[in-house]
Amino acid sequence: MYQIIVFGPLLAALIAGLFGRRIGDRGSQFVTSGALIISAVLSWVVFFRVGLGGEVDHVTLATWINSGTFTFDWAFKVDALTAVMLVVVNTVSCLVHLYSIGYMAHDPDKPRFMAYLSFFTFAMLMLVTADNFIQLFFGWEGVGLSSYLLIGFWYKKPSACAAAIKAFVVNRIGDFGFALGIFAIFMVTGSVNFDTVFAQIPALQGQQIHFLWMNLDLITTISILLFIGAMGKSAQLGLHVWLPDAMEGPTPVSALIHAATMVTAGVFLVARMSPIFEYSPTALGFVTFIGASTAIFAATIATTQNDIKRVIAYSTCSQLGYMFFALGVSAYGGGIFHLFTHAFFKALLFLAAGSVIHAMSDEQDMRKMGGLWKKIPTTFVMMLIGVLALTGFPGFAGYYSKDMIIEAAYASGSSWSGYAYSMGVLAALLTSFYSWRLIFMTFFGRNRSSKAVQDHIHESSNWMIVALYGLAIGAVFAGYFFRNIFVGAGYEAFWGHALFLKDSTHNVLEAAEHVPGWVSISPFIAMVLGFIVAHYAYIWKPGTPARFVVTFRYLYNLFYYKWYFDEIYDFLFVEPAKRLGTFLWKRGDEGIIDRYGPDGAAAAVMNLARRLKTLQSGYVYHYAFAMLIGIAGFVTWFVGGAS
Repeated sequence: MYQIIVFGPLLAALIAGLFGRRIGDRGSQFVTSGALIISAVLSWVVFFRVGLGGEVDHVTLATWINSGTFTFDWAFKVDALTAVMLVVVNTVSCLVHLYSIGYMAHDPDKPRFMAYLSFFTFAMLMLVTADNFIQLFFGWEGVGLSSYLLIGFWYKKPSACAAAIKAFVVNRIGDFGFALGIFAIFMVTGSVNFDTVFAQIPALQGQQIHFLWMNLDLITTISILLFIGAMGKSAQLGLHVWLPDAMEGPTPVSALIHAATMVTAGVFLVARMSPIFEYSPTALGFVTFIGASTAIFAATIATTQNDIKRVIAYSTCSQLGYMFFALGVSAYGGGIFHLFTHAFFKALLFLAAGSVIHAMSDEQDMRKMGGLWKKIPTTFVMMLIGVLALTGFPGFAGYYSKDMIIEAAYASGSSWSGYAYSMGVLAALLTSFYSWRLIFMTFFGRNRSSKAVQDHIHESSNWMIVALYGLAIGAVFAGYFFRNIFVGAGYEAFWGHALFLKDSTHNVLEAAEHVPGWVSISPFIAMVLGFIVAHYAYIWKPGTPARFVVTFRYLYNLFYYKWYFDEIYDFLFVEPAKRLGTFLWKRGDEGIIDRYGPDGAAAAVMNLARRLKTLQSGYVYHYAFAMLIGIAGFVTWFVGGAS
C-alpha cells in the first residue's frame, strides 16, 4: 500500500511527462489526477489505521548504500506524524490536480504541467516517509527542484524565470545549513538512521564542537543548522524573500507549494527532530523567536499588498510563523494541528483567488476589482469560508488550531513565551484586517475594472468548483473533528513516540487548557478589532486608506516595500556578486584566459597559418623561382663552405 501511495504519483508523472503527446491532454490529466485520488484515499486509510490505531510501520524497499560501516536502507517510516503529512499532502494535491484541469484548460503545455505537479507530490512524499537523513535530504532536494520547475513553468515570462531562480538560490542557502547539520550528526553518531541517532542524543548532551572558530554546544549547533534548512523551505524571516515572487507560477502551483506541501516541510522537519531539539533550550528559543517574528513581520506586509495572491502568500508566511513558535515552546501537537487545518483553508484561499483571477481575465490587482459577490457567488462563499477559518472565527478550523498555539505560548513559561504570545495576538489582529480587506476590496463596492473585463466575468468551471468544495469541507470541519486527537485528551494515544517531550510531565498543551480567561479570549478580541478596522476603512469610510498613506507615508512604505529586504539583499549580496562576476568574466576570462589560454593559442596558430598561406599562390613560375632561389642559396653555401 505504501509503495502505491508514494510511487503512484511518480509513475503518473513519468507517463504524462514522457508520453504526454501520445496520450493527449485529457489522458495526462486523468492519469495524474487518478493516481493522486488513489494515493489520497489510501492515505486516509493509513491515517485511521496507523494514527488512530496507534501502530508504527517500517517498510524496507532495498539496501541503498552499504560501504564498510556506513549502511542504510531505502525505507519508509510511517507513524502518526507521517500519516498526518500523507493525508495533508495527498488530499490537497489531489484537489489541486482536479482544479488544474479547469484552470489550465487553455494552456498549451498541460501534460508538462501535470507531470510537474505529480513529481512535486512524489518528492514531498519521499520526504515525509523517510526513516533516515539521506532519504529525507533526497526528498528535500526533489521538492526544491520541482518547485523551481513549477514556479518557472511559464518560462517565456522573464519575471517567472527570475522568480524560479530566486527560489532555487535562496533555498540552496538554507539547504547548505541543513547539509552541515546532517554531516555533524553522522560525524558524532556514525549513523544517519533516525532511531539510531535519536537514541544517542541524550548521551551527547553537554558536549561541545569546534565550529566557526568557536567551541559551541554540540546539540544546539546541530539543531540550529537543521533549523536553517527549515527556514529556507518554510520561508522564515531572513530566508523568506523567495515566497512572494513565487506567485509568478500558475495559481494551482501557489496552492500546492504555499498551502500544504513545500512550505510545511520545515515544520515537519523540526517536529520530526523533536528528540534533538528537546535537548537544546537555546535552539528552541531561537525557533520561537524566529517564528513569532515571522508571524508579525509577514502580517504587516500583507496589510499593504494589492496583488490578491501576494496577500495570501504573506499570510502563509505569517501562519508558518505560528507553527514554528508552537514547536519552539514544545507544543508540537499544536504546531502540526495548525499545519493540518491551515492546509485546507489556505489552499481554499489560493484556489478561490485563482477563480477570481480566472473570472477577471487574469487580473490580480485588487484595486481593479470590486462588486464581484453578485457575479461569482460560489467563489465568494468559498473565499469567505477560507477567510473565516484563517481569522479564527469560532467553529471554523483556524479557531481551534491558532487559538491553541497562542494559549500554549502563554502557558509554556519558556524564555520567549511572552514575546511569542504578544506577537501571536497582534498578528491575529493584522490577519483579520488584511483578510477582510481582501474580501471588501474584491467582492464589495463598485467594480473598478474596464468594461471589457466586466463583460466577461463568469463563474469557474465545475472542475474548479468541485476542488473548492472539497477544501471548504476541511476548512470548516477539520478543527472540530480532529482537535481532540491532535491536542486534546487523545494527544498521547495518537502521537505515541512520533513527537518527543523531554519532560513528559510538563505538557504545554495540557497547561494551555488552564490559562486565564483573558488569554483565551484575546485572539477573538483581536479578530473582531481587525474586522471593525477593515470595515471602517473600506466600507464605511472608504477614503481612510488614502489618508493613512499620506499621514503615515514612511510606515506605509516600510510595509509596502517589504521592510526593504530585497533592496538590502541586492545592495549587500546581489550587486557585489554581479560586479565580482563581471570583473572575473571581463578581466579574468576574456582578458587573461581567453587571450593567453586556448583561444589565444588558437588565434596565434591561425595568424601564422594566414601568413604562411600567402606563400602558396598556386602559380608554377612562383614555385620555379623559389626553387631557383633555393638552388642558388645551396650552391653559395656549398662553394663558400668548400673554400
